[in-house]
Amino acid sequence: MRLFPICLSALIAASPTLAQVPQVMTDIPVVYSLTAKVMGDLATPDVLLDRGSDAHSYQLRPSQARKLQNADLVIWVGPELTPWLDRALDGLSGQTPQLSLLHTPGTELRNFADAPEAAHDHDHDHDHDGSHDHTDEHNHANKDHTEGHGDHDDHDHSGTDPHAWLDPHNAEHWLTAIADQLSTLDPQNAQTYRGNAAQAAKQLARLDSDLQAQLAPIGHKPFVTFHAAYGYFTDHYGLDTVGSLSMGDAAAPGAAHLSQLRDTLTQKNVLCAFPEPQQDPKPLQQVIEGTQTRLGAPLDPTGSTLPLTPALYETLLRSFGTALSECLTQTP
Repeated sequence: MRLFPICLSALIAASPTLAQVPQVMTDIPVVYSLTAKVMGDLATPDVLLDRGSDAHSYQLRPSQARKLQNADLVIWVGPELTPWLDRALDGLSGQTPQLSLLHTPGTELRNFADAPEAAHDHDHDHDHDGSHDHTDEHNHANKDHTEGHGDHDDHDHSGTDPHAWLDPHNAEHWLTAIADQLSTLDPQNAQTYRGNAAQAAKQLARLDSDLQAQLAPIGHKPFVTFHAAYGYFTDHYGLDTVGSLSMGDAAAPGAAHLSQLRDTLTQKNVLCAFPEPQQDPKPLQQVIEGTQTRLGAPLDPTGSTLPLTPALYETLLRSFGTALSECLTQTP
């Protein structure tokens, strides 16, 4: 009887413990989801972005700043999406390892210049409150992948679109990158990380196949979105997005752009316009008023309104498929 506690202690000491697993901080719910898949039962990552918050403009609470300081690894999209986090990471003492997913070799990137809105002349008659999304305020070490988002004053949106997770091929690639980084920090559990990543990649491949079948019938039906965040998704699935209300969350559209967008709705027989849960839908409702365009279900590009689980990424993309197919298959 006396040997049992000793044997039990020996077994515990010989097995991987939670203390050996890195404390991981992620930036947005989508990255949390992908990281949680890779970590599996070993540990649960943390996430900075509060539910329903805007990823582009966010202020850390003191408790979050402390968690960031204590993290063994920070996994984030990159400064193109969250410049506020770039500033916070610059201020950290020590050398906390970071994995910027947007800058991992092999990530397929697209430019804002590829969006339909980029070809239009916008009048920027909106106020400047000192914040603007899709700007690169820092000289990033990985400039070979992206040149940022231009100067705040002239609203140059010719840089890299950071919403790369909306292409499931990128998400599959990131699973491997996350597993590799975790394996470097925690070699004892490397086999588990890589096995989890491989299993999650198979799940995403099935998801992709399902969405291809679901979205194929609506590939020729035009629609507009609240802002230019969906190019990776629409490019991957061959969808016909013809514009957006705004190039970015904080970029209020000018009168000329609104007039041009309204003309587009009529000229191209746009069927649906999709708002976002974090944004006021009234401007989009005003643009489509009196046209055949109907308001679809909100699209949430970062998954900030979804339950925070490892399945969040699949839930997000399936919600896109449902929203798009339900609205675009209705008879005008």
